[in-house]
Amino acid sequence: MESDSKDTAGQGALRRFGSTTIDLRGRVKCLFQQAYFILGGSLVSEGATWLVAFNSIRKGAREVNMSVKDYIFRGQDPSVNVVLLEDFAAVIGVIVAAGCMGISSMTNSPVPDALGSLLVGCILGSVASFIIYTNVAALVGRSIPEENLEKINAELEKDVMIRAIHDVKGIDMGSYLVRYKAELDFDGRELTRAYLDKQDLNEVLEDIKKIDNIDKLEEFMLKHGENIVDMMGGEIDRIEMKLRKKYPEIRHCDLEIL
Repeated sequence: MESDSKDTAGQGALRRFGSTTIDLRGRVKCLFQQAYFILGGSLVSEGATWLVAFNSIRKGAREVNMSVKDYIFRGQDPSVNVVLLEDFAAVIGVIVAAGCMGISSMTNSPVPDALGSLLVGCILGSVASFIIYTNVAALVGRSIPEENLEKINAELEKDVMIRAIHDVKGIDMGSYLVRYKAELDFDGRELTRAYLDKQDLNEVLEDIKKIDNIDKLEEFMLKHGENIVDMMGGEIDRIEMKLRKKYPEIRHCDLEIL
């Protein structure tokens, strides 16, 4: 009697387990359908955003005469790069997730779905590492291409006031911005000649004739020496404006006198 009651209880438990399993399988199929709908919406939205970012990067690469691949790897526009790579990972992840879910639903096995989750995680981790790799240069600075630096240097050396340039650096700040730094060896004779061209030499000569003691000589030298130094500052401003006008990407121009 006791054995019969135990068998009856066991049969009831098995029946409940069986019916519950059948019910859950029906719910899982329903959940898969909902998941496919959500994944489809995600694919459309992320794909559209990716296309916008890709078109922006292609346009930027064309403006600086670079291939799209080099433009992305050099991180020329970090903000657009992040959007492009994140949406690319999202699109690939959606495709992988949908495929693995489809295999799981056909084989009634959770293993493909679990492997798909691991694969999507690896994709996201790889993209995150690549974003760090391409954007770290924007944080610590990176030299601009040697060809571009030589063009800026050549423009600077053509100026009549500059005898030579030293310790030249061109740092790529990202987003088409450059920080340019150089030490200038000014030509003192050219600077003085430019100063004298702005003076009335007859008046200067009269001032010289009036010098009959050390104090007047000192006053004369201090006056014109101060004016020449002020003029040097104006010449530096002129050179910086000329560089920025010809090379608009130069955001910071730091020119120092040796």
